[in-house]
Formats: sequence, C-alpha cells, structure tokens
Amino acid sequence: MNAQYDAVVVGAGFGGMGAAIQLNRLGYDNLLILERESDLGGTWHVNRYPGLAVDIPSATYSYSFEPNPHWSRLFAPGAELKRYAEHVADKYRLRRYMRFGSVVTGAVWDEANAHWTVSLAEGGPVTAKYLLTATGFLSQPKKPDIAGIDTFGGKVIHTTAWDDEYDLAGKRVAVIGTGATAVQLIPEIAKIARELTVYQRTPIWVSPKLDFPVPKAVRRAFAAVPFTQRAARLTGTALLELMMVSGVLHYRQLPMANRLGKLWCQAHLRRQVRDPRLRAELTPRYSFGCKRPTFSNEYYPAFTKDHVHLETTSIAKIDETGIETADGGRREIDVLVLATGFDLWEANFPAIEIIGRDGRNLGKWWRKNRFQAYEGVAIPKFPNFISLNSPYSYSGLSYFTTIETQMRHMDRLFGAMRRRGATEFEVTREANDAFLDRMTERLGDSIFTLGNCAPANSYYFNPHGEATLLRPSSTLNAIKEAGSFPLEDYTFA
Repeated sequence: MNAQYDAVVVGAGFGGMGAAIQLNRLGYDNLLILERESDLGGTWHVNRYPGLAVDIPSATYSYSFEPNPHWSRLFAPGAELKRYAEHVADKYRLRRYMRFGSVVTGAVWDEANAHWTVSLAEGGPVTAKYLLTATGFLSQPKKPDIAGIDTFGGKVIHTTAWDDEYDLAGKRVAVIGTGATAVQLIPEIAKIARELTVYQRTPIWVSPKLDFPVPKAVRRAFAAVPFTQRAARLTGTALLELMMVSGVLHYRQLPMANRLGKLWCQAHLRRQVRDPRLRAELTPRYSFGCKRPTFSNEYYPAFTKDHVHLETTSIAKIDETGIETADGGRREIDVLVLATGFDLWEANFPAIEIIGRDGRNLGKWWRKNRFQAYEGVAIPKFPNFISLNSPYSYSGLSYFTTIETQMRHMDRLFGAMRRRGATEFEVTREANDAFLDRMTERLGDSIFTLGNCAPANSYYFNPHGEATLLRPSSTLNAIKEAGSFPLEDYTFA
C-alpha cells in the first residue's frame, strides 16, 4: 500500500518549518504538517505573556538563510517573532501543508508497507514514507505538584495560557517560579499589581541585557547590504559561544570563560541590589551554566520595590484564598501565576508514542537504555524517522543553530539515499553507540560533570541525572559533522 504523503512533520514551529523547507529543497512536495495549536509559530504562538521577548540577540535567533532586517530591538519582543514565523511560512509556501487543531496521538512503523502510520485524536490515521517530529523542547506546560492548588478560588494563570482580558491592576498576585519566563514577566507584573509575592525555589543567573531599539538607519543598512547583518549575527554568536557555550561545555579547557560569565552576573546583581540579605537570596548556589542563564535589566530592581516580596521558604499548601509556607507563614492573594516551566523529559521525550521496528517503543527504550540519538536526529530501529528534538541535539544558544544543523544532516542523508536509489534509511546500532560514547566522554569536560549542579533543578538533566539535552561540542563542530558524518553509519534499502 502506498503512503499518502512523502513525509509527515509533527509541529508547525520553527523546527517543523525548517524541516519542510529542507524537504522541499530535496524535491519532496507531498507533505503534511500537523499542528495541535490553532496557528503556526510554536512557542511564539502559544506564549503571549507581558514582557515576552527573545532572550538572545534577534540577529542570531532567525534562519541564517532568511535574515530579518526589520527587528525593532536587539532583543525582539515576542509579537515580532510570531510575525517572522508567518513571513517564513508565506514566503516558502508552507501553509498549504499545515493542518491546525490536529493532535497526534502516536505513530507506528508499518514494516510490511515500509511507511509510518500516524494516528490523530480526531479523524482517521494518515500514512507517510518519512516521519519528522518537531514538537519543540518546551511544549508541554508543567503544573506544580502542590497540595491544595486545585482548591484556590481566585484567578489561576499559567504563562503558556495567558489571559489578555484579565486585569492585574490593583490585585494581590503570587508568582511561582523564577526561570527565564518569570524573569521577563515579574517586572511587568510589578508595575501594575498592588502586591506581588514571588515564590522562588531556585535562583537564576541573570546578566545585563544590552538591549536597545535598532535605529532605522541600521535596519535600512541590513536590508540594503545583507552582509552587515550577517556580520552582526556572527559577532553575537561568537560572544555567546565564548561566554555561555565554551564556559559550560568546555569547562575543563576554558574555566576562565565560565568564571567570567559568573562574575559578570554577580557584578550585575551587586549594582542593582544593595540589600545584602536580598542579594544573597537572589544568588544561585549552583555553578554558572548548570541551568540556562538569562538577561534582564529590570528583574533584580523589581525586588527592591516595597510592594514586591521574595519568598524562599518552600510552599506547604495552597487553599481557597492564599498560600502557606513550610514555616507557617501565610499570604492572602487574588491571582496565582504559574511560571513553572515545562515537563521536558516525562512528557516530551518523545511527545507522542512512537513505535519502531520490532515493536520498539521509543519512550520506554530511552528510559530503559539511556536517552540517546545519533547526531541528535536518528535512532536505531526507527527507519525513515528524524527526531528534531532529541538527546544531544541542542547546539549553541540559538535554537536556529540546532534547526539548521539538523537540516544540513537531512540534506546529506536524503541525498545519499537518493543517489543509491533507496527509499529507506536507518542508523546502525554501532554508529549510534559510538556517538553516545563520544558524547558521554565529552560531557566529562563540562560544568555538568565538574561543577556543582545538584542545587540547580535544571531541565538540562534527564530523570537519570544525565545532562543529555545539549550537544557537548562547539557549534562549528556540530555544523561540520552534520555535513560530513560517515554515510556508512546508515543502512539504505
């Protein structure tokens, strides 16, 4: 039985769109992109909380082959990322492939017909020769497991489902969480709430945000002379690579890079918070880089306001009208904001049930045999399958580096398959094992192994305590290997 589609892509965020663009370049046009949300854009469609912005320079957070010269700020607000996603979809004619409101429940490899059968929550299944999952790393909201949280009688808002119509002005607000989302959100709530209490489990390293409006003259230069924007992109990438990537993944070789990152953040905190007690509460106890750091000029000053309170004692319970901490303290609130992040490992690796050759269940296999994926994209016993959010796949600080590295891998892989007159590919167990051993060995040089990461509560670490999300190599190395991996690492049929 012939498959209905050349390929099914799960997810219409930047990863899924990048995969579709690459498939088009390879000559595949009979595609289906399934998206559970009502529109494209992934996290930039779902998230719309106040203060939302990209947390690295905008010039680096975009496809290198589709630069946007019109960013209004160095760190563009979320609405501009959404518009950029729409621009990409329109320019590359990707909407014709997209089916929104389509919740994928699972996929099974059909050995007899050599294709994938993809099941949907509503409607019949679809079949495709190739399956690509681009469900994102941060796509499954996490609700905190706190006693009584469901009994709270006031307004509850999770940051991934922001209620634009609800007015926080004059309200007593509690925010649970101090991750990257909270760093952007808390200063905005502090501007309008009557009282704001932030419940912090783990502090976050925050560095200065060198943000400013991009002058119109610069934007015109970017549009007229694209090389100028490429130079800005390269400069931003190099600086982030040195401070964040090298100092974290190559800590043994470059401990000073890590130390510089830590000192930069500590100096920022000292400048903005004079109270030594408050400063101590906001200072992480884990090594710089164990948890993704972020940028902000407004986060620390928010806690110096009289109506903003930082609570570091753990929450004992929530009842109809307020929150009680473990020391018996209690605060009455009107609104509970959950900036509690995402369920990364349990609900997202993989995001759907995927059954490969010989009935292998990917989720169960990962949890029993360690999280692993050859070059961050392929898994043995899963033919014609590309996983775009996998262990060891995230390279660099910009998600677009990861996306384009995977697109480059696809180009080499599908090109080799076509030259051989084949229609199937599968990575060998030997190649996968060798890659896993190499990544594990390289992690021995990282802050994850050599630093103090236990207090970080970082999503970088899987349930086994292994830091298998980031690829422990330079960005240049990841790009190079994506275009030169041994073709013998795959079997073709």
